[in-house]
Amino acid sequence: MLIYDEYHLPTSLEEALALWADAPEGSRLVSGATDILPWARDGRAGDVHLPALIDVTRIGELRGQKFEKGRVRLGANTVYQDFLTNDTLRRALPCMPHCAIWFADDQIRQQASLAGNLVNASPVADGTPPVVALNGEIELARLEDGEIRRRCVPVVDFIEGPGRTRIQPGEIATAVILDAANGYGGAFQKVGQRRSLVISVACCAALVKTDSSGRVFEDVRLALGGVGPGPMRLSAIESAMRGERVSRALIRRVAAGAGDMVASRSRKEYRREVVVNFVRAALEEALANQPDIEVKFQDAGETVDA
Repeated sequence: MLIYDEYHLPTSLEEALALWADAPEGSRLVSGATDILPWARDGRAGDVHLPALIDVTRIGELRGQKFEKGRVRLGANTVYQDFLTNDTLRRALPCMPHCAIWFADDQIRQQASLAGNLVNASPVADGTPPVVALNGEIELARLEDGEIRRRCVPVVDFIEGPGRTRIQPGEIATAVILDAANGYGGAFQKVGQRRSLVISVACCAALVKTDSSGRVFEDVRLALGGVGPGPMRLSAIESAMRGERVSRALIRRVAAGAGDMVASRSRKEYRREVVVNFVRAALEEALANQPDIEVKFQDAGETVDA
């Protein structure tokens, strides 16, 4: 059971920051509350008592999306369902719909925010690899001398380990800023210990763009989750693929090398096998998902079958 002494529902960012700066130690911020409510129950944390709960869902500034200079600024209250129902976001962030469909069920997707998923800093958070592949940054705000000060931190650096981030006391996550990847094909692979509402053991996000002929990799983005203390961008593999002819042999070769990136201490051999298969499948699926491009493999007689 979750109980608290005070419940605050601010309607402006300035009000929320002031409440958060003055909140007693042990207080919590919530948006969708899809992490804290399951945590505060018997079998996990048990009964949880908080001095104060600050709910940011009514802050208008944290809603909506804005496109500028090839980037997308998602307000911190953007929820996972938006990546399935907003056609503009589906086109601009082509790996996010594949991630969102795996993310729990409709009811939870309507509540769970992408920013909250990142701040929670689970090493197997579904949203982290797609955000890292999209060169994501998290925007943080704080009050300083009565003024709102903001800073942005790359998500790959923001998450330092399980439950640990670079957020400072008094700061609130206000937005997630991503590359717009229109024209890319996207994919997301995930495995867990059950079939329904699965929590990842490991996950992989891919973005792929070929030239107009579908024969050459123009750009490749790959990121992993669940294979170490934080998200991992596969930059060396990306560089090795750019400018190369599209072939299954190349995909198999880089996928085999991805297994060496696993740094997790638990189930390491299993994760290595999963990662190899995930990278291969994610690249093939992302190729197949490119809009208006017919991919042509260099390997004679082979086509996309993701």
